[in-house]
Amino acid sequence: MDLTPKDLLMLKSKLTWRYATKKMDAGRVVPQAKVDAILDAIVLAPTSSGVQPFEVIVVTNPDVKAKLRAAGYDQAQITDGSHVVVFAAWDNYTAARIDAVVDRIAEVRGGRYESVTQYYDGMKAMMLARTPEANFEHAARQAYIALGIALTAAAFEEVDATPMEGFDPAKVDEILGLQARGLRSVVLMPLGYRAAEGDWLKDLPKVRRAHSEMISTVA
Repeated sequence: MDLTPKDLLMLKSKLTWRYATKKMDAGRVVPQAKVDAILDAIVLAPTSSGVQPFEVIVVTNPDVKAKLRAAGYDQAQITDGSHVVVFAAWDNYTAARIDAVVDRIAEVRGGRYESVTQYYDGMKAMMLARTPEANFEHAARQAYIALGIALTAAAFEEVDATPMEGFDPAKVDEILGLQARGLRSVVLMPLGYRAAEGDWLKDLPKVRRAHSEMISTVA
């Protein structure tokens, strides 16, 4: 599908509109349909070899959000936003996790293909030879790809989303019971609506490097 100039203008407008909201309106709740659209975008995000080595936990429980806020150095968006999306990467690659990808491909595409099995067998040989920490870091990078897609989807839904690395991962993992699930928290993304007042960043112009400073072309 070709994007029209109008489509491209809207894309730029939405991405210019979004920012890392500092103060959310605690009285407003993001409609479930908009949350679902953002979550659908996360599921459709590209990942290395289509493995999707992370999970997403959506927190709306006020008590749990309060605990996450304490683990997040008292950042108010965690409790003022109506939802907190937690990206949690696999703590390691395992044969079972990679085999599950092959099984899913076979189910969706109606059969097993030798080339697919060989490809993922090669992936297993490579991943299982690496340290758990190296594999976690790889999985975390895949979660960040999905984070970028989620932030873009939120902008299109005109929902404010604030990516957060400023938290104690060990405490978040404990609060959400992630270790037992073979997961480690990577990044938080509160969802909500910017407050009319109290956000020092809301009305400031977006600051980005010039294209000429950031982008080069090798022809």
